[in-house]
Amino acid sequence: MRKILILCITALFLIRCASVEKHNAHIQDMIPVEDIKSDIDFAYGKMQKMHPDLYWYISKKQLDYKFDSLKATVIRPMTSLDFYKKLSPVISTVGQGHLILLPNQKKYTKKEVKAIAKKGIDPITQFEFEIFNDKLYIVKNKSNHKKIQTGTEVLLMNNQSPQAFMKEYDNWFASDGFNKTFKKNRIAKSLKMFYTFEHGLTDSIVYHLKFNDSIRTVCIKRDTVSSGKKTKIALSKEAKRALNLKKFVQGYDKDSKTYMRNLRFMEKDSSVAVLTIKGFKNGDYSTFYKEAFEKIKKHKSQSLIIDLRNNGGGRMSEIANLYAYLADTSFVFTQDYKVTSKTSLFRAEYFKSGGIGAKVAKGIASPIYYGFMFFKVRKGEDGLYYYHTSRSKIKEPKQNAFSGKIYVLINGGSFSASSIISSDLKGSKRAYFVGEETGGAYNGSVAGFMPLVTLPKSKLKARIGLMSVRPYYQSATEGRGIFPDKEIVPALEDRIKGTDPEMDWIINDIKSGS
Repeated sequence: MRKILILCITALFLIRCASVEKHNAHIQDMIPVEDIKSDIDFAYGKMQKMHPDLYWYISKKQLDYKFDSLKATVIRPMTSLDFYKKLSPVISTVGQGHLILLPNQKKYTKKEVKAIAKKGIDPITQFEFEIFNDKLYIVKNKSNHKKIQTGTEVLLMNNQSPQAFMKEYDNWFASDGFNKTFKKNRIAKSLKMFYTFEHGLTDSIVYHLKFNDSIRTVCIKRDTVSSGKKTKIALSKEAKRALNLKKFVQGYDKDSKTYMRNLRFMEKDSSVAVLTIKGFKNGDYSTFYKEAFEKIKKHKSQSLIIDLRNNGGGRMSEIANLYAYLADTSFVFTQDYKVTSKTSLFRAEYFKSGGIGAKVAKGIASPIYYGFMFFKVRKGEDGLYYYHTSRSKIKEPKQNAFSGKIYVLINGGSFSASSIISSDLKGSKRAYFVGEETGGAYNGSVAGFMPLVTLPKSKLKARIGLMSVRPYYQSATEGRGIFPDKEIVPALEDRIKGTDPEMDWIINDIKSGS
């Protein structure tokens, strides 16, 4: 039995290695014209069948024309990357931030992944970037080159100007509708992803940098970044258990070494509570919010600041749970979710996650799952199909719901679920918003289940949302985000000085008794 198991594992390993080699061998192949046109039709057809609000921001006539025009421009074979650069701008005209095309990239074996990881952090992730006045700046240096200061402008990366590649990347994805803040934020935060799309994984980048009037050239190599010597402290079993519980409840992110959720108190009398939420994912949110609002009530905090800046979204269940602690009256959180058909949710990637054991269990439970999905979708009076959710029913606030004044910090990185909860807080006049327009639309977005659809010939992948999720409150201004009551957009000088102008304004407003 043991020998059979070893043979099976070895066989799977060899098959995987062969599959990776086969995939990589054809990445640069020239795709015939007819195959490219076939993939264009395939992509548009899948979008029409799966996406419930494809023509929210663009008419069918306009989108038909764009896809037909694209096919007319295909007159010679091209690589999958060249095809990606032609197709992604057309898909982006749909104006849905969750709808995105992904290139066909090089794959790596587990051995290769380990070898790359052993070399250290890539030369882009060693910095954090922001865009000010169409220029790319380093706002945090995590590399071993400590002389690079916050506020340093990036003039060139491997002899390419940031303005050139930022202009190109801007065409590869969409914001929700006509939003003005999301793209700038996403390009800066996801620079490694976009750069890798075009250049693959890089072990070194030559940066041309400018700080004040000084220009320097530095080669940043993949490196093991260290913040200095750290002394390991031996923890008792109880301390380890407590730390693991904290990581589980607050949602610990191993890559950034930070928590998704954090609660702290300001002022000596704890009159101001600050709830920082970096994403609505990971961890036991139900326990966290229950304990957090018990603490807020115990400390008798009069003001609550919720920081949703750069919160890219996450679970609908989490934001619905949080909103119940913020509402001051009965509420409806969302509308029922629009879908394309009675069976469109069958396209969700039900079997994707988990190992062999989990997939077997899912297979056994699949009749129940698909039956549940089928009966949850109903035809509305308008003739369209809707996924019936309990969030469209009247709910009551939680027992320890906060009754004081609420401030919400937002910016272009506040997207998806963080925009949904912001819409309801804004619409109900429950909170005062400070910052800049959110990256996500006020009136909702198409997300929920978002399966990846592989184009047969080019192997590009399109991520398509299956549910049109709309908050209860709607805005007459279509295609824009939640606008702040007090607009404050940080400047480069704030990053250099390490100041937080949005938070500072709120604290001053609280102290002034406004």
